[in-house]
Amino acid sequence: MPEIIFLMGKSASGKDKIRRQLEADEQLALHPVVIYTTRPMRQGERQGIDYHFVSDEQAAELFASGRLIEKRTYETIQGPWHYFSMDDGQIVADGRTRYLAVGTLESYRAFVRYFGREHVYPVLISSRDDVRLLRAIHREQKQENPDYQEVCRRFLADSEDFSEENVRRAGITKQFENNGDLEDCVEEIRKAILENTP
Repeated sequence: MPEIIFLMGKSASGKDKIRRQLEADEQLALHPVVIYTTRPMRQGERQGIDYHFVSDEQAAELFASGRLIEKRTYETIQGPWHYFSMDDGQIVADGRTRYLAVGTLESYRAFVRYFGREHVYPVLISSRDDVRLLRAIHREQKQENPDYQEVCRRFLADSEDFSEENVRRAGITKQFENNGDLEDCVEEIRKAILENTP
């Protein structure tokens, strides 16, 4: 049974709030997998908790180490931002420990290739476009220097990245809706994890 719970969804689908609630659930006992990024830290984010924030130079050294699981690069208004996962000892797929990783559909597929489908359980969050766009704008308003162009770029890119065809190609048949009551969505995910993992 899969030990790695892989949480994914379009931007502003509620992944961060869902992730925090799942991590706080003592019965699930999930060990968070912290990925790396070269993008600037947002207000409220913490080094080593939300991401490992690294410089472009540090990222290049990590890429050359031979331990890269997956990497995504986004051409943003502020230049290229890298997001990536490393085989850095955070995950030991031995059937005894549950892990929680967060990423994109493409990074989920990379985890499946790296660890094997039998070790990775997909949790795809689905939210209506209008709900996501309002959430994204509201979140950006709280930033010291709001970047609405980046909000729009991510919104449009997600439509392509999470297309029905790509979801189907990844072998994902179940989605968890987060359009209103977050608690209902979290409880549905929680039950699915307990039923489908060690």
